[in-house]
Amino acid sequence: MAEAEVVDLKEVVLANTSFGPQEISNIRSAIASDFTHFGELRDAVGQMEQDENRSPATQTKLGVCQLLLGKFKQARETLNSSDGGALAQFYLGRCAFELGEYTEAISQYEAAQKAGYSEDDCKLAIAEAKRYMRDLDGSMAILDDMFGPIEQTAEYQYQRAATVAAIGDKMPEAINHYERALQIDESHAGALFGLALENDRHGNDDEAVALYERAAAAFPTGVGVLINLGTIYEDRNQFDRAQVCYRRILECYPDHPRATLYMKDASALGNVLYDEETQRRNDRLAQVLNLPVANFELSVRSRNCLQKMGIETLGDLTRTSEGELLSSKNFGETSLYEIREMLSSKGLSLGQFAHEKKSPDPPIDTSHMSPDEQALLDRPISDLNLSVRARKCMVRLGLNTIGELVRKTGDEMLECKNFGVTSLTEVREKLDELGLKLRGD
Repeated sequence: MAEAEVVDLKEVVLANTSFGPQEISNIRSAIASDFTHFGELRDAVGQMEQDENRSPATQTKLGVCQLLLGKFKQARETLNSSDGGALAQFYLGRCAFELGEYTEAISQYEAAQKAGYSEDDCKLAIAEAKRYMRDLDGSMAILDDMFGPIEQTAEYQYQRAATVAAIGDKMPEAINHYERALQIDESHAGALFGLALENDRHGNDDEAVALYERAAAAFPTGVGVLINLGTIYEDRNQFDRAQVCYRRILECYPDHPRATLYMKDASALGNVLYDEETQRRNDRLAQVLNLPVANFELSVRSRNCLQKMGIETLGDLTRTSEGELLSSKNFGETSLYEIREMLSSKGLSLGQFAHEKKSPDPPIDTSHMSPDEQALLDRPISDLNLSVRARKCMVRLGLNTIGELVRKTGDEMLECKNFGVTSLTEVREKLDELGLKLRGD
């Protein structure tokens, strides 16, 4: 990949020269190659904002640069008092899109196209806005009606991939378009994020991290990229890297609630002293506790009794008392002595970790539920469409269905690593949409 052209951002932003798509691309490339340029852009914008005698053309430039800094409302206000040209109209569309006003975004893109902005760029932007409105048929109709060189661009391939992925049931086709986009532009942030998300969903963490990191190098970087990458770093105890991700978000969006909370969590976790020797001892103990009892020479009577009691590993035995074993039919003193000797050979004893045995979650009272509501309990948790962080905590807790989830209390959920108040609120909101609640709520 060719190195990004060295750009003096203050010169580009403050100089009285032409300003269009090429200059905007240069700014983005410069910051992508070295994020310290972001500060230069911010300083240049601050200097321009101090000038009360800005021309309409300068207003357009300022508005675009404010948008690049993540100041969408301020950018829209600036662009509304600009020269009203094609560039201003297109970036007014981008402002509306970023603010979630997709119908308004489409109107601005259409106005930009009439004013002479690139027809293909406007159509792709409209298709994207329609996709976010869940008008997937409308989005695909626009893409199907685009022909020629545009079909060989990374942005077209990405928009098609994202639309196919949103429609569902054709993920291999979507992946093919993502990969074609990256063949054209190996640094296309959208395509990298799409592939990273798919790998993340399937537990391919190493591949997901590599793709998220490449997507994070782009500018502007999507919040979703940085949030997901940060949570994976936290899972790997790389709290310093997680903080860099959240700090990047807060550079553009100082009041972003999730990034603020995650930054606080990562900072706190990163400051906890980590006793490596203790961790190594715990790892060795975990390996021993996971040894199957079938690996040891036991009498047929002892083996059959353990099997009936559902005891499969040495860890199961350390959580079982002598009394519990002796209460099992046909389990006598001879078998008890045999089990003691087996555990002693590994430095363990019966009942050693009996305090860790967890009582099963209480059953759910379904008497007040309709048949449809009861059917919801058997649906997989994936149907809740939780965020990456919350979804990974469901895996850690061994929860597969909505019924298993609602047996948990809020406090039990908060005990899971990296599951904070924001994730708990998200889970409660998703359950509330279905008319369900966590136990104790």
